[in-house]
Amino acid sequence: MRILIVEDEVNLAEALTQILMKENYAVDVAHDGLEGLDHALSGIHDLILLDIMLPGMDGITLLKSLRKQGNPVPVILLTAKGEEPDKIAGLDYGADDYVAKPFSTGELLARMRAALRRKGEVVPEDGPRFGDIELNPGHLKLTCKGKELKIILKESQLLELMMTRKQSVTSKEQIIEKLWGFDSEAEHNNVEVYISFLRKKLAFLHSSVRINTIRGVGYVLEEATS
Repeated sequence: MRILIVEDEVNLAEALTQILMKENYAVDVAHDGLEGLDHALSGIHDLILLDIMLPGMDGITLLKSLRKQGNPVPVILLTAKGEEPDKIAGLDYGADDYVAKPFSTGELLARMRAALRRKGEVVPEDGPRFGDIELNPGHLKLTCKGKELKIILKESQLLELMMTRKQSVTSKEQIIEKLWGFDSEAEHNNVEVYISFLRKKLAFLHSSVRINTIRGVGYVLEEATS
């Protein structure tokens, strides 16, 4: 899952980035409100961590603009002590939750999981399933009929994206934006490489799940019928 951090305290933003990356989240960072809104409107993020006090545009104004344009992405406000009116305004304008600085890593991650569950974006604790395969994103493991295989992070992110979309076609552009970010220099051949890796691993596991190419459109997970 891809998280957007909008925080002008560079050290805090860097620390949050490292924490979330260790939890296998993909992370984008903006250090002012205008840049944050531009990132948020891309529509590629699963959750936003939003500081209230920001240069360029404050967090409440950013949130109002986001909701006015119909963007439902979960937003957790990062607040300082004494910002009670801003907390209330943020919740009134569509924030999902807030955490007060300083906060513990455990509390933040728990609130993120809760916000994502409410949106229906978080997979069950034992991982997403499709056909005869089960993915464990936290431990980077793919299981099929009791046989387990380690996979790398990008493979896990790609497979999780396709599994959560079930049998919907996923374009190369969607994959690039979700896995590498909307301003990434990744190209279509980067996607093709990881699709190839996953196909080989599904074959190794003798899974009935296939990644089929819809020419000119993208890829779709399908379960082969006997």
